[in-house]
Formats: sequence, structure tokens, C-alpha cells
Amino acid sequence: MVNTRAKVQKIQNTMKLCFMEAAMADSTQLTTQSRALIGSNDELLIEILRRLPVTSVLRFKSVSKHWRSLLSHRRFTLLYKNASSSPGLFVRNLYIPFNNEDRSTPPFRKLDFYHDPSGIRIVQSCNGLLLCCSDRGHVRARKYYIFNPTTKQFALVPSVPGGMDVRKTIRFMGLAFHQTDCVHYKVVCFHRAKPDEYLFAKPDEDLFRIQIYSSETGKWKISDQSFSAPYYTSFSSGVYLNHALYWAPSCVSASYFKLDTEEIQSLPLPVAVASFGGYRDGAMPLYFGESQGHLHLGERVDRFESHLQLNVYEMLNDHSGLFLKYGVELDEVPIAYPEMIHSYLDPSSPYYYKFEFFDVVRGEEEEEMFIVIKIPGKIIRYNVVDKSFKQIFDLSHLHDISYGRIGHSEVHRYIETLASF
Repeated sequence: MVNTRAKVQKIQNTMKLCFMEAAMADSTQLTTQSRALIGSNDELLIEILRRLPVTSVLRFKSVSKHWRSLLSHRRFTLLYKNASSSPGLFVRNLYIPFNNEDRSTPPFRKLDFYHDPSGIRIVQSCNGLLLCCSDRGHVRARKYYIFNPTTKQFALVPSVPGGMDVRKTIRFMGLAFHQTDCVHYKVVCFHRAKPDEYLFAKPDEDLFRIQIYSSETGKWKISDQSFSAPYYTSFSSGVYLNHALYWAPSCVSASYFKLDTEEIQSLPLPVAVASFGGYRDGAMPLYFGESQGHLHLGERVDRFESHLQLNVYEMLNDHSGLFLKYGVELDEVPIAYPEMIHSYLDPSSPYYYKFEFFDVVRGEEEEEMFIVIKIPGKIIRYNVVDKSFKQIFDLSHLHDISYGRIGHSEVHRYIETLASF
């Protein structure tokens, strides 16, 4: 009887084991079939991969030549919604995430993608691509580069035609790129005209010629257009938006360059800004930049020194001017960070606030909009809608940029993009 029960139990255990092995075999076969189905179906593969973070997509490019081709194709990069997000910014060459809890690897630790004996610095950020140039040396010997910090792809921009006589008079280099309206990036150069071309220029103005480089043709084109501007006009902080390159205004009559018609157009400044005399003598606004397809100008309201308010203006869709988008009250920030409060040498004078306006960042929702400012030793993120703020980076251990002035032209947005060129 005992032997019979033992035999029955042994048979049952054997049958269970067989069923388990059969089930595992079916599951393995099903998994193999599923993988084969996904791997051979590009449409299904795209639907899965376009929902992954950028780092994962870049990793999957190494799976096979087919996957690399598929994930590098413009069709995929346009569908990929996780790219074109902005997780942080570069202060000079230092990467600072907007979320101080973000522990992801910085896009790069130094700009060494190309061996330039003069070093490399960032000139402009444009929808994921960086326009970079030689950091030291004379302007006539300066090299220019296009760099994608997400994919690490780069290209050397050919020298502006015209030899040293042209290259030593360059006043502006700007990048135009967008995945939908400017797929092949363009570089726009303003340089002073030759002395014999100054016949119709005013005595206190410079005459400028325009040249445009296209990555599609790989060549520079000399534009038929030229323009004059006061000699002190600054063309720094180039901003691309909707087929046009803007530069931070340094005079009452701000301007922009339309790439499709190759024309210089005027951009009226807000009345409140113009009432202070605009930006005479080369002075610049606190902030000038683009976010989520909107052009913004940031200016301080100086009604009285003990009150800290920033005005954020936004450009109208028809380019007819800028309107006041937000009046940002920052009076609570100095309470939390008293190190930004400074006094004049005269004890009877009121105190003032020491800070720099770095960025305006819009989210998909209105309540996600925030600004980034630098105070001595710290970088602060301030939510425009709910008025909350927090420190996102401690600069105190970086003596070269902790307390000295950085300037908006040295701050550049990092935007993740898979676009290739």
C-alpha cells in the first residue's frame, strides 16, 4: 500500500514537472516570436521606442545597423516627443539641471569634441544644437562649430568667404535650426562693409553685409541685403524663432533678420522699456530669449530700490511688438537669501539687490513657467505662477563664477534632441 502511494505521488510530481517544462517552453517560444515580430515591424518598434527617454534611445542605436538607421531617420526624430525638452542650462561650459534632484550624467564635462588650441566656448543654443567657437585669439582666426550635446555629433563651419579682411570685422554669428521649419541649419554672419561702401552710411553708423551658410548646400551665400546701425549696437545673444534671427536690443529700435526674405525688420519695444530710453550706449536687457516657441524679454522695474520686481514681456504673434506677460514680484527671495542685499558706499543711500537674470522656461502648462536667477554663490529657480522658489545649484565652491558677473550671453539652454546633420 505504501509502495503504491509512493508510486502515485512520484507519477504526479513527474506530470507536474512535465507540464511546467512544457509551459516554460511555450512561453519562451512565445517570447521569441514576440521579439521577432517587434524587431521586424518598424511601425510597432517606433511606437515603443518613441516613448523611452533619450538615453535609452541612444543606447538602442547600437543594437543593429537597422535600428541605428531607423532611430536616426528624420521621421522618428519628428515623432519622438521626449526630445526637445529642456532639463537644464549651461553656465559657460558648466551644466546645471533645473531639477537639483536630477542625478543624470551631464551632457559633457568640457567642450573637447574637437582639438582647438584656443579652446572652445558656446556662442548660442538653438533647439538642441550649439553654435560654438574658439575661445581665445583674434576673431579673424576663430573657428566655428555646430555641436549636438545629446548625440555628440559635431561639424566644422567653413570660414566666411572674403579672407582676413572680412573675418576680422565679424560682429555677429547666429544659428538658425528647428526640426520642422529649418531642418538644415543655417549660420548667419554680419560683418562690417568695406570702407569704399560707406558712401550712404551716417557718420555715427556702421554698414553691415550679410552672409548665410546652409548645411544643405555646404556653402556660404552673400546676401544682396545690407543695413546700417549705430556703431555701439550689440548683436550678441542671437535667438532663432519662426524663420527669423533676433538679437538682444541695445537701442530703442530693436531689429531681427528674416531668413526667408533676407530682410532686416524692426521690432518695437514695450512702451515701459522705451520710456527709460531703451538700451542706449550698448546696455542690454536683463534677459532676451525663447522658450516653447515664445520670445521673451526680461527687464527690471526700478520704481524704488527696496522693491524687487521683474517684468517678463512676450512677443506678439504678428511681430508688432511685445506685451507684458508677467510682473514677477521677488521681494520674498532676499528674505530667504540676504546675501543678495547690498549697500551703496553712501550709508544714507538705499540698498540694492545683486542678481542676474538667466532664463525664462515655459512648460506645457501655464503653471509650469519659471525663471532662473543667479545671486552671489547660488542659482535660484522661481515659479512665476505659484511664487515658490528653491536653490538648484551651489556656486560657492566655483570661485571663478561664484561671485563675479557672468552675463546672459554666457548662459545657454540645453535642449535634448536626436536631430542629426
